[in-house]
Amino acid sequence: MSDFINLLKARRSATKFIPGVDITDSELEEIFSLVKFAPSAFNLQHAHYVVVKDPEVKNKVYEAAYKQYKVQSASAAIVVLGNKEAYKDAGKINEGLLHLGVINQQEYDMTVESVHSFYEGGGETFKREEAIRNAGISAMLMMLVAKEKGWDTCPMIGFDPKALSEVLNIPDTHVPVLLITIGKEDTSKLRPRGYRKPVGEFVSFNKF
Repeated sequence: MSDFINLLKARRSATKFIPGVDITDSELEEIFSLVKFAPSAFNLQHAHYVVVKDPEVKNKVYEAAYKQYKVQSASAAIVVLGNKEAYKDAGKINEGLLHLGVINQQEYDMTVESVHSFYEGGGETFKREEAIRNAGISAMLMMLVAKEKGWDTCPMIGFDPKALSEVLNIPDTHVPVLLITIGKEDTSKLRPRGYRKPVGEFVSFNKF
């Protein structure tokens, strides 16, 4: 069995962390230096992460997450945001390809124009859906990379987005997608993995 398959099967949502375990900024930077390779629509890289380690701020996140203990015991609470205005960075993101000669000025202009018109034409609902969709892809990779580096995670949707935004000064341009707790899992009372549907129940071919 490949290392990746072993990693995939080893990753679980940690329901309880060992308190007092520190995760350094350099360890987090190592994780995010690999997360940046996540795919995103038009390479717009919609995801933005807010890492909370400061005890006072983390306690406010704990309150916004309906006082779930794993937020307190985790080494860090990481808020995954999706940028609804990521499309506005299309020009900046493609400048490198232009300067390297991979694309010419006409191709550059057409790319930027088409990305802008695609998102603006889709409206606010589409921009929000895209922010969530692409941040979700990035978040899954973040959890896999964290596991590879020896850290356990738990993706959470149990939080008040408005309260979280106020605590962390999140701008209106960004939507809170997930809260991910990260740390070392307390495996003293590890439950068996939850039921997983067989492939035939969630995969259809050619039609639903």
